[in-house]
Amino acid sequence: QLQLVESGGGLVQPGGSLRLSCAASGFTLDYYAVGWFRHAPGKEREGVSCISSSGGGTNYADSVKGRFTISRDNAKKMVYLQMNSLTPEDTAVYYCAAVLGIATMYAHTYNYWGQGTQVTVSS
Repeated sequence: QLQLVESGGGLVQPGGSLRLSCAASGFTLDYYAVGWFRHAPGKEREGVSCISSSGGGTNYADSVKGRFTISRDNAKKMVYLQMNSLTPEDTAVYYCAAVLGIATMYAHTYNYWGQGTQVTVSS
C-alpha cells in the first residue's frame, strides 16, 4: 500500500527554521516526482515546491524562493523541505504528494497524498 507520511511541523517563532520530512512506503520512490503543498485557513491550497524523480529538477513558489529548499534521498525514500526565515504567512498545513510523472506545482496532477503536518509561525 502506497503511503506518504509527513513530519517535522510545529510551532516556530518568526525568523526561525523547520525541516519537514516526507516518508514514502509501499512503492519505489525513485520513479516519482514529489511536491510540497500548503493549505492555510481561508486560502486556497498552494504549491510550495516540487522535485523531479531524480532530484535534478526543482521549482519553488515565488513566495518561498530563497527561503525554502527541497531535496530528496531516494535510497531512504525521503523527501525534505527545509524552511528558513519563516514568517506568519507561512502558517499552514503542509502536505507532500507524489506522482509517477513530471514534477509540477499543480495539486491536481498528483495521485498520492500524505495526511499533512501543521506549521505555525507565531511569536
